[in-house]
Amino acid sequence: MDRIRQLSADEEARRLAFVRERALHDEVSFLNEAKREGREEGREEVARHLIALRLLTDEQIAAAAGLTEAAVKALRDAAG
Repeated sequence: MDRIRQLSADEEARRLAFVRERALHDEVSFLNEAKREGREEGREEVARHLIALRLLTDEQIAAAAGLTEAAVKALRDAAG
């Protein structure tokens, strides 16, 4: 218990704990953002494949891929 009190009273120890906590938080945020971007890229890839098949409307592709119709139209326009 004395050691814990000493560490709590130590300004440098508190600063290092804060820095470590912040680094862990930043890492989690980075990983979550990477996952979100990966899912978005996956949805767009599905939409591109469905666009290439030329069997579905933009509305149907948007529903299947989890995108907006505007996003599907943008992908279709980019594909030429």
